[in-house]
Amino acid sequence: MAKEKILIIEDEESIQELIRYNLERGGFGELKSCDCGESGYETALEFLPDLILLDLMLPGMDGLAVCRKLKANPKTSQIPIIMLTAKSEESDIIVGLELGADDYVTKPFSPKVLIARIKAVLRRAAEKEAEEAEDEVVRRGPLTMNRLRREATLRGTSLVLTCSEFEILYLLAKHAGWVFTRNQIVNAVKGDDYPVTERSIDVQMVGIRKKLGTCGGMIETVRGVGYRFNIEL
Repeated sequence: MAKEKILIIEDEESIQELIRYNLERGGFGELKSCDCGESGYETALEFLPDLILLDLMLPGMDGLAVCRKLKANPKTSQIPIIMLTAKSEESDIIVGLELGADDYVTKPFSPKVLIARIKAVLRRAAEKEAEEAEDEVVRRGPLTMNRLRREATLRGTSLVLTCSEFEILYLLAKHAGWVFTRNQIVNAVKGDDYPVTERSIDVQMVGIRKKLGTCGGMIETVRGVGYRFNIEL
């Protein structure tokens, strides 16, 4: 049974209570709630939760400002954050992810989906702590990648990838389930063979999917945001 500490920063009382009820049923550990950005930030410094659920539309200091401060403070910079957003806040979702948030859930949301996202983010955070050196072998279903040797195989057959394609696919596969914006991918990938820009990322994704053939669905488009590696395939 999960015992992680969760901090909920949400100003709508009904949503706050719904989340608390479902987290308690889910067996999570200590829960704390705040209804504004300022108190949420201060509570995070004292409580040091294992995960923060952060509403973007908060009175006073908004969610993006809270996220920015949390990621800038060494005490809280490694705490995973899931943003709670309205469907109309697409641009804010992108900014939040680039500030360091780990995932997002749009309102209205299913409690089961929220619990699943929380468990997934906590699992990824634990995996990140246990990560080995950068040259580790990454295995995701039929895909195997060795960054040290710059080798990639799909069902045992070698994949011929350009430098940029390899780096993009390795980034997504290594952090399977994480949503990356185009800008994040550009910053992480320095392609000598192809100019890496936000616009070129879409072109290269088409090329990668083509080379993956029937497994092209492993690269999932998150509409209006970016891409992620689909861990279900």
